[in-house]
Formats: sequence, structure tokens, C-alpha cells
Amino acid sequence: MSAFVAIDFETADPGPDSACAVGLVRVEDGRIARRESCLIRPPRARFVFTWVHGITWEDVAGRPTFGELWPGLEPIIDGADFLAAHNARFDRAVLEACCRSAGLAAPKQPFECTVKLARKVWGIRPTKLSDVCRALDIRLNHHEALSDAEACARIVIAATEARPDGTSRPASARRAGRSSRP
Repeated sequence: MSAFVAIDFETADPGPDSACAVGLVRVEDGRIARRESCLIRPPRARFVFTWVHGITWEDVAGRPTFGELWPGLEPIIDGADFLAAHNARFDRAVLEACCRSAGLAAPKQPFECTVKLARKVWGIRPTKLSDVCRALDIRLNHHEALSDAEACARIVIAATEARPDGTSRPASARRAGRSSRP
């Protein structure tokens, strides 16, 4: 593994273009190299999912739109082999819809889904992010974009360090889930 970026979006409403937060964690050579988290002003003031993530219109009204924000975040993704997300279909759809709405090109990297990875490598079920993190002893503040992205990054790192049969992880992967954030 050379470089990948774990990404997580929180959305304001059911529209995939309604990103209100993004977390990005870049991993290089198996180690977290960079973390970024930003609130985003979505195209509508309608917040349906505040109950999930706690973000309100008041929190984002003065923040940049996706189109204003994304060009400054693209360097984090440059040169990455792939993007990782938990339930990658959702995050890919949000990224593509937000890029389309802003008139920007979406990243070309393929997505790796940590739901599928957790099932394949360890046979974990159910595979909600909180369940996978609990099984792998990874710290999580669920539905906080940066925490979710970092958890995804740690799942990918642990999967690359797992034995081929997926039955155990080396101590370095177990410690990775307990490290504190800077």
C-alpha cells in the first residue's frame, strides 16, 4: 500500500448534493499522514439529519459551499491509489453529486468499501461502522466526519496487516485503534 484517502460525508437532507461536513484522512505507507475536516454550506437550508450528526443550518450558514471548499481539499487526494469509505456507494454518490453541482470534475480514483472489507477479511456482521470499530477496537465518535473517516482508514490499515485467514491482527494494528488524535 502506498497511499489512499479515507473519506466520509455527512448530509443535511436526502439529496446526495447536500454535504454539510466532510472528513478526509490520508494514509501513506500504512501510517496516517494528514487529517482534514470541514463544515460545508449545502445548497438548501433544509436540515433533515441533524438528529444523526448534530449539524444545523446555523452551524454551516457562514461556511464555504462545496464548490468553494473542494479545490483546496483536492491536494489531499492527489496521488492516492484509491478512496476508502464505509458504505462507499453513499460517499461516492455524495462526492459525485457535489462535484457535478459545483461544475467540478470528480476524482478518478476507485473506491474501496470498508463494509465489504470487514466482511471479507474478518467475517464481521453486522457491519455498521460502530460494529466494525467495536470488533476491531477502533475508537469512534460516530457521525462526526473526521472520526468516521479515520475509522475507515484504520480498518483498511488493519486489513492490510491481517493474516490471510483474517483471524487475527498484529499488535501494531490493535494499537492503531487506540492512538489519540493530535
